Amino acid sequence: MLHVNTISFEYTKDVPVLKNIDFSLQKGALLCVMGESGCGKSTLLKAIYGLLDLNKGSLFWNDLEILGPKHHLVPGMEFFKYVAQDFDLMPFISVSENIQKFLSRFYPKEAQKRTEELLEVIEMSEFANVKVQNLSGGQQQRVAIARALAKEPELILLDEPFSQVDNFKKNSLQRKLFAYLKEKNIACIVATHDGHDALAFADKLIVLQHHEVIANDTPQNIYNNPTQKYIAALFDDVNEITLNKETFLCYPHQLKVVEHATLQATVYTSYFKGSYWLIEAALNGQKVFFNHTEKIKKDTKVFLKFTN
Repeated sequence: MLHVNTISFEYTKDVPVLKNIDFSLQKGALLCVMGESGCGKSTLLKAIYGLLDLNKGSLFWNDLEILGPKHHLVPGMEFFKYVAQDFDLMPFISVSENIQKFLSRFYPKEAQKRTEELLEVIEMSEFANVKVQNLSGGQQQRVAIARALAKEPELILLDEPFSQVDNFKKNSLQRKLFAYLKEKNIACIVATHDGHDALAFADKLIVLQHHEVIANDTPQNIYNNPTQKYIAALFDDVNEITLNKETFLCYPHQLKVVEHATLQATVYTSYFKGSYWLIEAALNGQKVFFNHTEKIKKDTKVFLKFTN
């Protein structure tokens, strides 16, 4: 179990990057860390891996304290793996050889079997003998994940792990990868800006803003009960509507066009989203978005009702 005990860190004196971060993670659980660029997501992963010396607080995996470079000649916990955004692969050898780099040479059959298993997880079996330098950025990103899993770490830290993966591959890859981690009981922390990653797969979600934790709960609870617009906007377009001096937050799917209601809006633009249209409109001088089954002509007056 991971214990993050009120940690703080700063690269430059009096310029905090992490402030009083506190949470725990059970073995085999998946945690997503979300927030805007520069909020401290990547730094948090580096700190947990043991690449940084904390200014305050402590980190423990079970009863073992995680310490930084001041205490270890080679920083980083050997039973953790960290996949950064630069991948750090060996470009002039094959995909298989990159994965096998961390496997024992004394058991070649077992190493080959393990490599084939991981190639299947990242959906790259046909690229086993291709040199890494000939792969796309997204393919290299997948190889970096497979290499990190080669020795089955107890915790894997993934920094924007799908940022370069094509959308048509991303969904399938996520399902296979996170199912594999659950099967092997490997804990995982994913730093991401994509709310869909968290909603679909995470057991817990932490939201960072201004280098602090502002939400720590299940993705479902955070999505359904956002305490501020910043949090809701991580998942979808969000409306902040003031009526009778009271402010409401709601997603576009929570506003419905009806025949008559007290809320009347004027349509600006319609955006085709595939299975629905996203409508931008003006409501009492406020911009709002709502979903509809059809395109609505500009300047059309519509009545809107809040739904759950």
